[in-house]
Amino acid sequence: MPKGYIIGHITVKDPEAYKEYVEKDTPLLKAFGAKFLVRGGQSETPEGAAQTRHVVFEFPSYEAAKAAYYDPDYQAVAEIRRRTAESTIILVEGHDEDG
Repeated sequence: MPKGYIIGHITVKDPEAYKEYVEKDTPLLKAFGAKFLVRGGQSETPEGAAQTRHVVFEFPSYEAAKAAYYDPDYQAVAEIRRRTAESTIILVEGHDEDG
């Protein structure tokens, strides 16, 4: 079964307030099996336009990624992100090497 991913492209507008989002979203996403592959760090955009921060969270399945994102507790915390940053969030199914 292919893994699932939440990919975020984010430009933080209020870094101090955004810290609360990161603090609160971490345990919620981990409860759905998230593995944090990318969470900020150096990046460059050799083509196209991009936000300034990027995240990639891996989940055991696409269904788990969707369940985490649409979970009411996560959505309540996501309001902090929506107030403090501009973001594009993508849910994607990984490639199944066996398929």
